Order: sequence, then C-alpha cells, then structure tokens
Amino acid sequence: MLMFFSFEGFSQDAFPDSINLDEVVVTGSKSEISRKLVPLSVSQISMQEIERTGQINILPALNTFAPGIFVTERNVLGFGIAAGGAGGITMRGISSAPNTSVLVLIDGHPQYQGIFGHPLPDAYEASDVEKVEIIHGPASLLYGSNAMGGVINIITRKNKKEAISGNVGASYGSYRTQKYYGTIGYNKEKFSIFASINHDQTDGIRPNTDFKISNGFTKMGYELSKHFTLSADFSIAKFNANDNGPVWKMPTATIQPYKEAATAAPFGIDITRGKASLSVENKYANMDGAFKVYHNFGEHLLTDGFQSTDRNSGVMMYETFKLSRARLLTAGAELKQYGGKVSNQPFLAVNDSTITATELASYLYAQQTVLKKLTVSAGLRIEINSNYGTELVPMGGLSYFVSEQTNLKASVSKGFRSPTIMEMYLYAPNPDLLPERLMNYELSWLQSLLNNKLKIELTIFKIKGDNLIQVVVPPTPAKRQNVGSFDNQGIELSAKYALSKNMHLHANYSYLDLSKAVVAAPRQQLNININYNYKIWNMNVSTQYIEKLYTFVSPNPAITKAIQPDYLLLNARLACHPVKNLELFVIGNNLLNQTYQINYGYPMPNINMSGGVNYRF
Repeated sequence: MLMFFSFEGFSQDAFPDSINLDEVVVTGSKSEISRKLVPLSVSQISMQEIERTGQINILPALNTFAPGIFVTERNVLGFGIAAGGAGGITMRGISSAPNTSVLVLIDGHPQYQGIFGHPLPDAYEASDVEKVEIIHGPASLLYGSNAMGGVINIITRKNKKEAISGNVGASYGSYRTQKYYGTIGYNKEKFSIFASINHDQTDGIRPNTDFKISNGFTKMGYELSKHFTLSADFSIAKFNANDNGPVWKMPTATIQPYKEAATAAPFGIDITRGKASLSVENKYANMDGAFKVYHNFGEHLLTDGFQSTDRNSGVMMYETFKLSRARLLTAGAELKQYGGKVSNQPFLAVNDSTITATELASYLYAQQTVLKKLTVSAGLRIEINSNYGTELVPMGGLSYFVSEQTNLKASVSKGFRSPTIMEMYLYAPNPDLLPERLMNYELSWLQSLLNNKLKIELTIFKIKGDNLIQVVVPPTPAKRQNVGSFDNQGIELSAKYALSKNMHLHANYSYLDLSKAVVAAPRQQLNININYNYKIWNMNVSTQYIEKLYTFVSPNPAITKAIQPDYLLLNARLACHPVKNLELFVIGNNLLNQTYQINYGYPMPNINMSGGVNYRF
C-alpha cells in the first residue's frame, strides 16, 4: 500500500502550495499532503458535513459531496446482503455484484468480507467518523486489489479535547425508525481514548423488512516518545434483518414488471462483524512511517441454511524518506490473508472446509518537484497472489501550478481486482481465474476564484477495462471466466461556494458515457447541498437529480433492461440550539414524494420524517 506524506521541513519555494494548504488529505498512512499535489482525483467530506445531512449511515451521504459515486439502497434503513441486498458502490461506472470493485478502508485498513470480498455497509456508523476521503478512479498502486474503481477511506474519530467530552442523542421517525447513540472521549497528556455505542432499528417500509443493528467502537492512543505513537482500536457490530423480496416476480422473457405480492417466507440474516488494529507510527525531521496490524472477522447465518465464518487479516509497513527539499521516496510492503469457511451448503464446490488466499505486495513511489511549479509522481507495485501469481501495477502523474489559484493535474493508473474465494471455489467456480484489469486516463483542473470563496474542480476521464469475470453458460454447469470488457468515459465537476459567512453551497455533477449498460451507474447525476446558519438555527437542504439509471441488466439479450424513470429528491434538516450544547432537530426525506427504485423490485420510501435530540458535554 502506498502512503502519501507531509512536507514539513521543506522550503515554501519547493512546493508553491505549502502556504495555502486549504485542503489536506490523508491516504491511509495518516501522513498529510495538500490535495493539489496528489495527481489523482480526491474528495474530502468532513464529520460536520455528514452530520448536517442527517444520515445515520455514512455511504448515502457520499454522493451528496463527491461526484461520480452512486450507492444502492432498498429501505429507510439497512442494506442487507445476498439476493436483494443493497449497499453496492459504483464509481465512474465501475461496479460488480457483490461490490468488490470499490475498496472501503477504515483508517487505511481494507474492510471486506473474506469469502465474497465485499464490504459490509451496515456497519459504517456516522458517529465514529472524523472525515471520509475518496479517490476517484483506480488506486491499486496505493491499496492493491479491489481498488479498481476507487477507494473510500473512512477516517475514525479520536478525542482531541482535554479531560472528558462526548455526546448522547436519540431520534424517532416514520416506520418506527429509531436511533440511540452515545460517545465519550478522554484526553490527558500523552493518552487519549474515544468510544461510541449505537443502536438503530426500523420496521421497514413493507411487512417483513425490519432491520436492527447494535455496535460499539473504541480507539486509544498513547505517545510513547517524541517520535513514536501507539494506537489501537476495536469495533463489533451485530445486525439482524428480514427481506420480503421484490414487490413483483420476474417474467421469463421480459422484466417489464407486473405486480404480484411475494408469497415466500421472508429471507432473514443474522450477522456479526468485528475488527481490531494496532499501529506504531514514527515521525522524524527527514522520515516518517508506520507498522500496522489489522484483523477483520465475521459470522453470517442466513435462513436459507447458509452459514459462514470469515476473516481478513494483514500486516503493513512503510517509510517515507525526504531525500531533499524537492524529492521524496516512499517504500513499503504488506502481507494479507483472507478467506473463511462455508457450511451446510451441499451444492457448493467446497463444503465444511476453510479456504484462504494470501497476498504479498511491495511498492516504491517517488515524487520530484521540477522548476518549483511542476511535481512529477511515479510508482510501481508488485503484488503476488497465492492463487494466480504476480501482478504489476504502475502509476504516473503530474501536478502543475499555473498560479496560486490554478492547478492542472494529469495521471495514468492501472487498477485490478483479484478473484474472490467465492468466484474461484464456490458458485460457478473456476480456480484458474485471473485478475480483472483496467487503465484509467484523466485530466483535472482545480480553480479558486473570488478570493478563495469559490473552488471548482473539473475532471475528464477515460477507462478501458478487460478480463472481467462473468458467468458463462454453456458449459453446464455454469462457469466463471475472464471474458468481459468495457470502455467508459465521462466528466466530473464539483464546486464549493461560500455565499456569505452563514451560507455555504456544495454542488457536484457527473456524466457517464458507458460502452455497456451497468446497474447503479446513472448517465447524469446532479447533487446540490446548501447549509445556512442563523443565530440558534441551522438549515441544511440537499437535492439529487438522477437520469437514466439501470436497476436491472441481464446478459441475455432476450430480457429487456430495466430503466428507472428520472427522479428528483429533496431532503432537509432543521436544527435548533435553544441552550448551549443542546440540539433539537427534525429531518424530512423525499419531500417531493417521488416514486422510485434503486434496487429492482424494491420501492424506496415516499415522504418520511424523523426528529431527535443531541446533547454534547
């Protein structure tokens, strides 16, 4: 995994943006760098921005603030798993089922289920988040497999205030949707600790679509010396859900729907997920780095008899060397092993045995500033997988400062995705599968106007992919093979504008031109968010317009594709602070009462409301 780095100790002449590091990004190592020096397209979302949207889970808030992202949903709360499950993430038209093409990280550690290779979105609570950073497009040089479409790095909170601080709150709304939460932190000299507990539940928008989750999170830090810091964290989540299936059954030759209530018993899930990590970080004048160990684990019990236990564990280390005022070199390595055990499934190729895969990677990354305004970046990753062998991952990029207000960037990067345990050994298995691959080419323009009150970023990209893993019939039984390809291109535009001291606007727009229809990848997407403060009041209004969204695509040409009619969503949150530290709020979603679906056969809720209270201490 490649880590970017801070530029402390370098002259301002060497890095012209060092004076105005208005937006600093972290890419997994907790080392910091100006976003303008990163050749890739990066978005950053703060804890305050997420809180003001009123979202309980992190993922639905992402497309409000970052272009080119779309997250599937199917209920007022809860994504679920397996058939009908939501929480799939699409970036620039890159997705898979289940979601294994966009990598989710927590503090730089990969978060995916060991057998199926997908993240578990229900476990990502907004209360634990300090900020979220998004890399648009492939970041496999930095993060290895599954970062083919992009990366979402969830950076967790740590207590910064002296002594004890925290907050408690609760909310209640439509469909008996409830949330109860509390956080507490303590900071004294060299030691800090942060902990949170959450419970969310809903009856769901239809019978037998209930969902509930309870989770806890703890993070501790200790300054061992002037140069070394120790940190550790642990989280556990337990959730249960029912799925009553789609509201209609699918005809054999067409998916034009006819309504027919589902009669089968609801499909239930009982899932436990947990993670733990330990990090030792070092920082000197001319070098910094870290050694990290992480372990993710889970148990899945489904009412159809499926049972599994899985894990995803690893060790990573890196060190950044500041060779001169304008030259840096990062070197590192990581080892990870993932897999699990599937039981009670006699039709699977492997039964009642543990299957694992091991990946060993090393990388080098260099950054050189030329003539004070041009920064050149290049790197190479070598990935060795126990199943298919070696994969080379190159990346190169430029960042040019036309002026203090204008920045141009360009990059060429490779992305790849390793076959999952499921694809190789379980459903339609093929142990000889090779990685999916793509090349991404992009140009970006960053511009500040009106004395930095208005900031604009425009990105143009083209992606060519091949070796995609698809189920092929015949032969019989079905078999997965590397036969797919695609050619995507598009534009992404985002803008932040401080209209006044009390009013801020955030907008983004994306356009996708796809060579093949893709589920959950709208052709056009527009998001606008306005936040306004007046004395004790805060109003946050967001709107989303979606055009040409496929909810179902079949490889069978005899089956028609399902396109959701264009829709426009309007959501709002009004908060009041009648006394210090106390907040009362009310949230309204889908205020235009739109009828729409994101998952095929799963209608989203109409107008729904909630209200609550939050107290900080």
